[in-house]
Amino acid sequence: MPTAPVTARARRSRVRMTRAERREQLIDVARALFAERGLEGTSVEEIAAHAGVSKPVVYEHFGGKEGLYAVVVDREVRTLHDAIRTAITTPRATPRGLIELGTLALLDYIDDHPNGFRILSRDSSATSPEGSFATILSDIGSRVEDLLGDQFTERGFDPDTAPLYSQMLVGLVALAGQWWMDTRDELRLPKPVVAAHLVNLAWNGMRNLEVAPTLHVHPRRND
Repeated sequence: MPTAPVTARARRSRVRMTRAERREQLIDVARALFAERGLEGTSVEEIAAHAGVSKPVVYEHFGGKEGLYAVVVDREVRTLHDAIRTAITTPRATPRGLIELGTLALLDYIDDHPNGFRILSRDSSATSPEGSFATILSDIGSRVEDLLGDQFTERGFDPDTAPLYSQMLVGLVALAGQWWMDTRDELRLPKPVVAAHLVNLAWNGMRNLEVAPTLHVHPRRND
């Protein structure tokens, strides 16, 4: 969606705001700019101009663009994390149901917060390493690991491999989700269709796991 002209935003911003309202406005403006240009490509001058305020207002609220960026990242991290955590802890859901719910939760976040997802998947660790996209996925993978561990034990698989499979599952969905966001206007694949295909690969792949898999080709060297 195209951003409104600076003059229009500036005109709206001349309406007196409370401190809390101004803070929220700056966060919204900065989120769009950071998503488009990244942290390094965005200046305090641009943020202030798009918000219709002077540079000191940005510094007063956040201390600079790094502080503002950290707030934006923290909000997106919490939004994504809470959505997926809620999905994969749904009571009485089947294992396949949890995969479906987790997949839809990520795709819903991409759909509803495209700017936030662009920020997280690109360079969110620049000012907040604990909030990097890889860290978020790793944490989600740890939660999925608990679910897989029980399933592996029941089916006679080595439970020690559950962490590996959980990270693969989460990475599969996350990278496919990023691809969908970048290509959906061109390919026009509806979100439920993308989710169904992701679950098809993940679920049916998990159902047909070999207990002791081996390579069918010879590696060039033993590592």
